[in-house]
Amino acid sequence: MKALVLSGGSGTRLRPFTYSMPKQLMPIANRPVLEHVLENIRELGVSEVAVVVGDREPEIAAVLGDGARLGLELTYIRQDRPLGLAHCVKIARQFLGDDDFVMYLGDSMLPQGVKQFAEEFAERRPTAQVVVHRVADPRSFGVAEVAPDGRVTRLVEKPEQPLSDLALTGVYFFTPAIHQAIDKISPSARGELEITDAVQWLVSYGATVRAGEYTGYWKDTGRAEDVLECNRELLGGVQRSVGGLVDGDSVLIGHVVVEPGARVVRSRIVGPAIVGAGSHVVDSRVGPYTSVGRDCRLRDTAVEDSIVLDGASVSQVPALRGSLIGRSAAVTSADTGSSHHRLVVGDHTHVEVAA
Repeated sequence: MKALVLSGGSGTRLRPFTYSMPKQLMPIANRPVLEHVLENIRELGVSEVAVVVGDREPEIAAVLGDGARLGLELTYIRQDRPLGLAHCVKIARQFLGDDDFVMYLGDSMLPQGVKQFAEEFAERRPTAQVVVHRVADPRSFGVAEVAPDGRVTRLVEKPEQPLSDLALTGVYFFTPAIHQAIDKISPSARGELEITDAVQWLVSYGATVRAGEYTGYWKDTGRAEDVLECNRELLGGVQRSVGGLVDGDSVLIGHVVVEPGARVVRSRIVGPAIVGAGSHVVDSRVGPYTSVGRDCRLRDTAVEDSIVLDGASVSQVPALRGSLIGRSAAVTSADTGSSHHRLVVGDHTHVEVAA
């Protein structure tokens, strides 16, 4: 089996960050979303992975390289403009050959992994298998209508009156038959080749398409709120590890990670929390549910339930909560009041807040 990871798209819902970085590189628990995705794929025993990229290819390739660091062999395939998920399969045809493959959206987080579904796919050998998750409001998702025996009877994209609460998670297992289906469909009203149309073509022509229900945590990291929620979820699984310097006047409570090269001085850190390599936390309170990236500077600051990206600095901000602070951004305050601030600050930005 091979893997196809889709990492194009403009990420408009995650602006201002996506003006300066691909959304798939947004860090969750101090690791890019794409690394979490690729880790799940490696757990399937898959080593050959094609990553479909757009015009942010250089940035993604700079982080992932050839995949050796992750135990994978990566091939990059360029999609010049977003023409649909099925189009991604079409342009990856030479890489995929006649192999089965897993297709995985590069911004979809399933921390409990999808190994169970890969095993089911290998055992039952349906023509295709989709991974679904129950949601409260299916109207915003592609939805699978599923018979009691697990066979998919219909796929509907964002139905106004859904007959099912099983949303497509963005993970699909395919046999080579999907290529014939893609050749048979036409672009949708928005001008894209939709993977749901291709899977529906298989269903309509009698192929066996099954659904596997994922019951763990699932999140499409498309918005700032989603990123923060996902960060909370993943931080809940970290274990205490102190590789950096923590002075005698500092207190670490619970599961706190202080990476090598980080310094914590006269500060209190409440887990779950991570302080990245090379970062300095001085006279500050951090956590819970906070990720501080690499080479950050926090001074006279309190920050919780937030993500501070690499190279950012926060000083004299008395209470920062539920915030995303971009790479190399600077947030300062001349006041020392107790009001809480919630900020979404893009890369290389300087913001001064008042209490």
